[in-house]
Amino acid sequence: MQTVPMLLGAIALLGLPWSQQAVALPPPEDTPEEVLRTEIILEARSPLDGAVLTTAEYDQLQEELRRNQATLLSSDIRELIFLLQLRRAVRPFVPFL
Repeated sequence: MQTVPMLLGAIALLGLPWSQQAVALPPPEDTPEEVLRTEIILEARSPLDGAVLTTAEYDQLQEELRRNQATLLSSDIRELIFLLQLRRAVRPFVPFL
């Protein structure tokens, strides 16, 4: 049983010229993933419209979104969300709600 994989490996090594064995390698001009992971990204895209932003503009936009996050929902919608969450919590005990 062990001779079958060794036999197939030997056939593969002897049957192919050495130049064709490296076909599975990426092209030399391709940047390795390890290098790409360490790159510092200097451009960003806006989450609102997808426009290209610098890092300073991106940070400023993120800060504005954080400040405005609390004021995005009206009090009526907040109350409705609270009531729906309350209904979800009570529903296992009172299934006809």
